[in-house]
Amino acid sequence: MRFTSEQRLDDGVLEREFILGEIPGTLWTPGSEPAPLVLMSHNNGLPKADPRLVARARYTAARGYAVATIDAAGCGDRPRSAADEQARADLRRAMQAGEPVDEIFESLIGPLVENAVPEWRTTLDALLELPEIGGPVGYSGGWTALGIRLAVTEPRIAAAGFFAGGYVPRAQREEARQVTVPLLFLLQWDDEGNPRQRALDLFEAFGSKEKTLHANLGGHTGTPWFELEDGCRFLDRHLK
Repeated sequence: MRFTSEQRLDDGVLEREFILGEIPGTLWTPGSEPAPLVLMSHNNGLPKADPRLVARARYTAARGYAVATIDAAGCGDRPRSAADEQARADLRRAMQAGEPVDEIFESLIGPLVENAVPEWRTTLDALLELPEIGGPVGYSGGWTALGIRLAVTEPRIAAAGFFAGGYVPRAQREEARQVTVPLLFLLQWDDEGNPRQRALDLFEAFGSKEKTLHANLGGHTGTPWFELEDGCRFLDRHLK
């Protein structure tokens, strides 16, 4: 892991860009003492510099956590195949037209998850070698399918927060039963991109003995700011 830039933000958080092989990432750390780590993903395809993700990361880091995100394969500015770009265009067209999207979604998101998980685990290995990171690991992000696979395959993850979840590939819907870590699931009741009943069915499928559903009125980007504070309290219970 090679750090390529750093800046101290107004809230005292240190923000550093890094490169790990071909993986670009950002790490926010709150101070000199070792801090629990939160892996914070973005929705597939969006860059790690997405303003909503950066705001969540900075807030969480200021609460005493090391927070890391990466642009996994096919996300952000990393190369995308022509087939992926066509699938994205087909998905947008079908959703706008109200047509079935499951098969298009499977062809796009399934491979993205398969390719992203090894890169996230490689990043986790490197992050846990840093002296400023210590303690349990949590996951927080809008890419629910990725979070499910990581929660199932990565034993170092002690708690997870998922957003939305209406559209999740079949493989991850099946794997949800194997998720046993404490779980916080956020649902926007009027989310135009995530069918409500499918999200509720996914929540029911999770195997965690401790799982909490927070549902709020509004569309996909209308999650209330107080949910960020509640999310940090959830992390406090399980990572500190």
